[in-house]
Amino acid sequence: MIERIILIDSVDPVVFYGVNNSNIQLIRNLFPKLRLAARGSVIKVIGDDAETSEFEAKIKELEQYCAKYNKLTEEVIIDIIKGNPPEQLNVDDVIIYGVNGKPISGRTPNQQLMVKLFSRNDLLFALGPAGTGKTYVAIALAVRALKNREVRKIILSRPAVEAGEKLGFLPGDMRDKIDPYLQPLYDALEDMIPTAKLHEYMDSNVIQIAPLAFMRGRTLNDAVIVLDEAQNTTTHQIKMFLTRLGMGAKMIVTGDITQIDLPRSSVSGLVQALHVLRNVNGIGRVEFDKKDIIRHQLVQRIVEAYEHHDEEVRAAAAAERAEKEAQAFDRKEDTNQ
Repeated sequence: MIERIILIDSVDPVVFYGVNNSNIQLIRNLFPKLRLAARGSVIKVIGDDAETSEFEAKIKELEQYCAKYNKLTEEVIIDIIKGNPPEQLNVDDVIIYGVNGKPISGRTPNQQLMVKLFSRNDLLFALGPAGTGKTYVAIALAVRALKNREVRKIILSRPAVEAGEKLGFLPGDMRDKIDPYLQPLYDALEDMIPTAKLHEYMDSNVIQIAPLAFMRGRTLNDAVIVLDEAQNTTTHQIKMFLTRLGMGAKMIVTGDITQIDLPRSSVSGLVQALHVLRNVNGIGRVEFDKKDIIRHQLVQRIVEAYEHHDEEVRAAAAAERAEKEAQAFDRKEDTNQ
């Protein structure tokens, strides 16, 4: 009789063990000669050398399946332990499988282009209006790279720029004031990584979420770094951020240049960066439009309505300028006469 200790550290034990430990109980029933105990990420098994060795191999197969698909059903457990590989879930353009096995994929041509450009470039700009999935796809690509062990960490950042509110007047300490700006990043991660595993990643700094100001002075190696809402960076901020890129790292910058919340006197760092870096090799760029909007159908109509309104405002301003120029010309002519 020997004792083996098996770690299942790439999955959430809650998902692996099943509701009320139903999965681990099924595994016990399929290995009746073994004694096993499971707690957290550790499974301890006692029994014959050959059978405990086979048990460990099967547990690792189950762990790989669970890590890929974020779920583990009784049918899959039986198939793997009985030596019948389960049918692979093949869905076109899947980036990763989220919580409960939900496939997350590029749903529009531009989202699919973003996936391809990420693999070809170390820096990728994803531009477009709200609801096009820029940030969601960016985070999915980062999670996939982490799961595939292509990087050691994910770093997500946003500029904490007020859109009508002032940080100083919000309640709480600095973290309480900043967290609402970062909430969309948390929301996306919660769709993709089971809660317990996400907390583990964040507690160990494998996944870091921080305001842009916290990036200063860092060199970010072996990571996927995502800067969201980059249209609200200043020219100095985005230069600082882009130069954080370290060895073995990839960077995604997302933004919507039609929704800049900076003071009128400030130039958007994203707008400047797109111009300055337009001819630099190794940088990808994908531009989303209203056809890529995948939120509620009203969102697309709202975007179209605002575009129409902006066109009317520009046309009215141009007409007003022309009228003033005509009046100035007439006054000048009267003076000359």
